This record gives sequence, structure tokens and C-alpha cells, in this order.
Amino acid sequence: MCIRDRINMAIQLFVPTFDVEGCLNEIRECLEKGWTGMGFKTIEFEEMWKDYTGLRNAHYLNSATVGLNLAFEIMKEEYEWFDDDEVITTPLTFVSTNHAILLAKLNPVFADIDDTLCLDPESVEKLITSKTRAILYVGMGGNTGEYIKIVKICEKYGLKLVLDAAHMAGTRLNGEIPGKEAEVVNYSFQAVKNLPTADSGMICFKRNDFDIIARKKAWLGISKDTYARTEPVGSYKWKYDVEYVGNKYHGNSIMAAIALTQLKRLDYDNANRKQISQWYRDGLKAYGDKIKFIRIPYGCESSCHLFQIMVEDRDGLMEYLNKHDIFPGVHYVENTQYKMYSYAEGTCPKASYASDHILTLPIHMRLKYEDIQMVIKRIVEFISD
Repeated sequence: MCIRDRINMAIQLFVPTFDVEGCLNEIRECLEKGWTGMGFKTIEFEEMWKDYTGLRNAHYLNSATVGLNLAFEIMKEEYEWFDDDEVITTPLTFVSTNHAILLAKLNPVFADIDDTLCLDPESVEKLITSKTRAILYVGMGGNTGEYIKIVKICEKYGLKLVLDAAHMAGTRLNGEIPGKEAEVVNYSFQAVKNLPTADSGMICFKRNDFDIIARKKAWLGISKDTYARTEPVGSYKWKYDVEYVGNKYHGNSIMAAIALTQLKRLDYDNANRKQISQWYRDGLKAYGDKIKFIRIPYGCESSCHLFQIMVEDRDGLMEYLNKHDIFPGVHYVENTQYKMYSYAEGTCPKASYASDHILTLPIHMRLKYEDIQMVIKRIVEFISD
């Protein structure tokens, strides 16, 4: 069997599925209009995202990473925070989450997680000091965890809440998209997320003035973006001011064209992910002494971006599955295991345990019932040996 055939037969962790014809039709409009950059489709997608989420503002960016960077940069400047002021955050996340804090010259303070793999409110509250300015909350795998308790802690202590919703496109809590309580919500539309493009993101500030600042900073600090300088009749209002030192963070119309198409199928795809997750639960629940599921709180309708389990010999199980052409993943290495965050090593035992034992099983739209049963079969073989 050639390598290509084996790859095609393998059960991969993530494989994005696109409405190809829909995407091409939207992209064709960009090409026919002669507008592929910021504006046009990016504006259309921002409006659709606000309608979908109910959030007040939405600015389309070239990644979720730059969204987090912008969030802390703007809040620090506008709220006049000092260097080394503190942000309480999770160590169980992708490194871009905590890099954003450091890039703003703020200090990440790591709280532990609970059995939802999200921040533990009790651990968070114990770490609040006179220098604490914000809590950065990550909805791991689409899970809301104890989000409402975190909201109440922020209200009690006058802290800003940043919701890293990279995994949460389509997640609902008690029937509504969460985030209206947060200072800023940040989404990812990276290639393997629930709403995939090639890469892009959305920053959603509660405050209108912060949204305006974000738009300027995402376009090199320029007061008027290129699309806004173009009148429908064709005149070009070229003059602008430069108000900030900014970066080129804005999204483009080609990525937005894909996003517009994929948004139409987001809830449908998430429902399929929920079905895959249920197949895993049904097939593995009899082995509760050896396999631990991640708790989904009452009222949380997770996007099911990830389906994660915890097992004693995670690395051994991964190797066994790989031998059978099944390729799971790990989300994530606990950040204090990295050199640059090692100052906090040993402070979050639950996160450390999860990092060493957690396994993300394949979950995407191309998987069939038979594929899931094969994954279950191989897991049971390994843990029963």
C-alpha cells in the first residue's frame, strides 16, 4: 500500500469539511468585484457574526492570536494598567493565550483547572491581589465550564473578563451564546476549527470605542481603512491620519468569503460533532474505571470542538492507536512545563495531571459511525490488555 493510500484510510484527528461550491461562489464575487482585501466580505461577515452571536461588536482579523494581542494591548492602554499588573489565566491552553499577556508586559498568574478543564473558580479567587486586573477564561474544547461563577468573581472584584472562545464557535449556555458579560471575546476560524477558513479570527469588544481603536490598530494605526476611503461612485478619499502605532492584523475578503459560507452550516456541523461525542461516550462508558470523561456542566451546549478523555497510560495508548492508523492529539501541554513559564511549575496540580493523561480523539465531519467504532475498539483493546 502506498503512503498516500494509507493516509487516506487513516483516521485523523481533524479534517476540515468545506461547502466547496458555496465558498467558490463567494470568492468569485470578490474576484469579479476586484476586491480581495479588507472590506466588502469582511464587513458582511462581521455583520452576520454579530447577528449570530448577539454580541455588540465584531472585527474580523487574520488570526485569533492577534485578537488576543490586541485585546490586552488596548485594555492596558485605555485602562492605564501598569507593567507587571496581573492577569489570572489557565496553564492548560495553547501558548498563544498566555503569550498575549506577556506581549502586553503584564504578568500571567496561573490558576488551576477543574474537571471541565476550564479555570476552577475557587483557585482563581484565592489568587486575586491588588495587582490583578483581569481574568482570561478559555472555553476548552467548547466547554463553558463554570463560566458564570467566573463572571460573578469579576463583578465582585471589579476585574475585566477576557473570553478566549477559540474553541467555542456555536457554543451556547442556557440557550444563548456566552460572552455578553465579558470585556472582550476572541474567536478562531483557523483551518481545523468548527468554522474553518485557512486562518482568521474575530475580536468582539463590549465597548464601541474599543472596537474603533481595534480597527485602527489592526490597520497600522491608520484612521480610515482602504475600503472606507472608496465611495460607491468610485471617488477615492485618500486622505487619512495615523493615530496609533499599529500592525497589519486585519482579515481579508477571501477568508471572509469562506467564513460566510461555513457559518451557514456551523450549527449543523456542531450537531454532528455532538453525535460523534455521544457515540464515544456510549461506547466507552462501560470502562469508567479506566477512562474518565470531561464534565460538561448543565446548560452547556458545547460546540464539541474536542472530545477528550483521560487515561492512565496516555502515551502508550497513543502509540497503540498510531500503529492502527488512528491519530489522536493532546490539548494541551500544561504551559508551566515550558521554559518561559516554568516559574509557576508545580502550582497547578490538576492541570499538570490532565496534561499528562488527556487524549483528544478524532472528531470531524468526515468520520462515520464505523470509524468511531473502530477507535473505540482499539481503545478497549489497549486498556483491557
